[in-house]
Amino acid sequence: MQQFNIAEAKAHLSELVQKAMMGEEIVIARDNKPLAMLVPIKRAQQKRKPGSGKGQILFMAENFDAIPEGFEDYTG
Repeated sequence: MQQFNIAEAKAHLSELVQKAMMGEEIVIARDNKPLAMLVPIKRAQQKRKPGSGKGQILFMAENFDAIPEGFEDYTG
């Protein structure tokens, strides 16, 4: 874990963001007291595709499509 004071973090923000993207822990401090941590936002590895989970459902209850009690009036 690397710690930087606020002024140093301002001066080297692009470099610190790059380090955080590479997995390093970056702590921003004031008077040697940690205030914040710079971390990357994790994004999906690849775009989601409709149907990509086909065949992966292991169990579905027999009454899955049953109308819950008290909701009969809401069916079309």
